[in-house]
Amino acid sequence: MIASIPDTHKTLFEQPIIASLATVMPDGRPQVNPVWCDFDGTHVRVNSAAGRQKDQNMKERGFATVLLVDPENVFFWIEVRGRVVEITTDGADAHIDALAKKYLGEDKYPFRTPDETRVLYKILPERVVTSG
Repeated sequence: MIASIPDTHKTLFEQPIIASLATVMPDGRPQVNPVWCDFDGTHVRVNSAAGRQKDQNMKERGFATVLLVDPENVFFWIEVRGRVVEITTDGADAHIDALAKKYLGEDKYPFRTPDETRVLYKILPERVVTSG
């Protein structure tokens, strides 16, 4: 079942708010990482380098949760639980550059390493919980 992101909380995805991304480790324990993200109208999108633990977790288990909290009002937040429905390198470089513009004001992602392959993950919301 697909869940909707309420209009009242879409603004959180438009701001440069560091999100918490929760994935599931092979032993069933949660792993939580700070990430940049955005919302394309259907999917919450995150970006990482291939081979990182969150990359492996999303590929192997296919579920993720993203939490964004308004830094000006910690009682205004959104939690999106969903399935990782697409994992691709297509468009991943452009996506991380767009996120760098949003979060850093930079046209290009400045932390890329020469051997790094960027990966774009699309999370389809299945459950959305909000506050505020």
